[in-house]
Amino acid sequence: MLRQYLFLSIFILITFNACKTEKKDTYTKLQGNIFGTTYTIVYKSSENYQEEIDKVFEDFNNSLSTYIPSSIISKVNNNENSVIVDSYFIEAFEKAKKIYNETDGFFDPTIGKLINAYGFGSGKEINNLTTEEVDSLKQLMGFEKIVLKENKVLKPDEIEFNVNAFAKGLGVDVIGRLLESKKIENYLVEIGGEIRARGMSPRNSFWKVAIDDPNTDGTRSQSRTIELNNQSMATSGNYRKFKVNSNGEKVVHTVNPKTGLAQENNLLSASVLIEGDCADVDAYATAFMAMGLEDTKAFLIAHPELKVVLLYANKEGEILEFTN
Repeated sequence: MLRQYLFLSIFILITFNACKTEKKDTYTKLQGNIFGTTYTIVYKSSENYQEEIDKVFEDFNNSLSTYIPSSIISKVNNNENSVIVDSYFIEAFEKAKKIYNETDGFFDPTIGKLINAYGFGSGKEINNLTTEEVDSLKQLMGFEKIVLKENKVLKPDEIEFNVNAFAKGLGVDVIGRLLESKKIENYLVEIGGEIRARGMSPRNSFWKVAIDDPNTDGTRSQSRTIELNNQSMATSGNYRKFKVNSNGEKVVHTVNPKTGLAQENNLLSASVLIEGDCADVDAYATAFMAMGLEDTKAFLIAHPELKVVLLYANKEGEILEFTN
C-alpha cells in the first residue's frame, strides 16, 4: 500500500463517537486503514458507500502504489515500455508537473532514491551518506526528464516517478469526488491528516479541525483550530519523523531537492489550505518544508490563493506562527 512520509494527526471536531460506521442526523461516518495510515469519512446521507470506497482505494493503489510490484507506477519505474497509464496516474503526473514548475523544483517526485538512502522510503538505506553519494544520487533525479505522451511514460531508465509525497491528498480527492457523484454536498474526507471538506458538518457549521503542536518529545497536543469552508488542507512537518545519525546530526524526512540534504530548517510545520484539491496543498506543504520559512513567505506573495499556518522556531527556540 502507499505509505505516508509523515503522520500528522488532525483531529476532526465532530459530534460522533469513534466507531466503524454510524449514523446521526442523516450523517454517516466510515473509518478504516489505507495507505499505511487511517482514514475518516463523514458525509450527509444515510447510504453506506463503504464497498464503493474500498473499490476506489483498491484501484488507486493498483495504479500509484510503489509498494505493489504489479502496480502501474511500479511497472513504469521498472521501464516496461508497453505500460498504458490510467486516469489516476495521469492526474498525479499533471499535478506533479504543475507544482514542480511552480516551486522551481522544490517539489520533485523523482527524489525517491534519495529518500530511500536517508532511510525514509521503501528502498535501501545508506548509513551516513557522504557528499559524494548525495551528489551521485542527485544525478538520478529530475522530473523535467520525464514525458507523458499518449498515455505512455517516456523517461531515462534510472529515473523513478514517486507520488508518495502527495498520494494521501490525491486519495482524499478521489473519495471526495465519489461522494459528489452521489449528489452529496456536505462531507469531510480525511486520510492521515490530509483533509477535503465541503458544505456543513453535523453541527450545521463549517468543519472544524485542530492542528498538532510541533512537539519533538513524542507528546501530542493541539492548541490551534481552523474552520474549513469548502476547502482542502494538508500539513507537513519535520518535528516527529526524524533520525539522529552517528555524528549526532538530526536527519529529517524532508529532503531538499536542490541540495540533496535532509537538514532541518526553522520551519517546523506547514499547514496549507485552498479552495481546491487536497493533492495540491499536500504537494505545496512538502515543498514549503524544503524551502524554509522565508522562501515560503515569498512564494505565498505570488500565490494568494494559498492560505497557511506556518509554525517556526526563532533564535531563542520559541515557537511562533505565521498566517496569511
